[in-house]
Amino acid sequence: MRGLSETLQRAAQHEELVFLCSFQKEESVILDELLAVAPHARVVTIDTGVLFPETLATWRAFEDRFGVSVQVEDASGSWTGPELCCGDAKVAALERALDGAEAWVTGIRREQAATRADAQLVEWDERRAMWKYNPLAEWTERDLWERIFERELPYHPLHDQGYASIGCAPCTQPGSGRDGRWAGTDKIECGLHVARSTRWSLSSGWASVC
Repeated sequence: MRGLSETLQRAAQHEELVFLCSFQKEESVILDELLAVAPHARVVTIDTGVLFPETLATWRAFEDRFGVSVQVEDASGSWTGPELCCGDAKVAALERALDGAEAWVTGIRREQAATRADAQLVEWDERRAMWKYNPLAEWTERDLWERIFERELPYHPLHDQGYASIGCAPCTQPGSGRDGRWAGTDKIECGLHVARSTRWSLSSGWASVC
């Protein structure tokens, strides 16, 4: 489907490549293709210590299905909800995960939220001075589920209970898009994906800054 294989093949050219994994439907689809073209990629998750039990089970299912050992960056704390959120600790954990990397791969899709509507397949992450690949930027929710069912990929069971996006247990409720994250507040991003970036077109090579 649109962009996935071509973007991952370009990402695979980096010797030091990190895939940030939160065990949601997007990550299932990406992992299914990433490890075939970039077996050297480091798969990293950020553990806040308050993940859903279903997330931990999906973590094990991913490792079993894809034959990967997921590396962990710790961001644990006394997180209780939006009023005491793990955001700063997650950002610090991401910086540690990306230390020494040349590029990273994410599950960002334009459809997820207005804050992600301009996401491109390939971006230059100016804050971290490295390439950022969003291979599912152009995919829809329907595209994801077609691929998951077609290939019988493991996926997070909370998706079947109305959770479109899944974060920490204290903050996350069922909802479409990212509406269930930090439910009851205006917050829809934790800070991992708000850095200034230059967007590149795979086909034409043009660039723009956002």
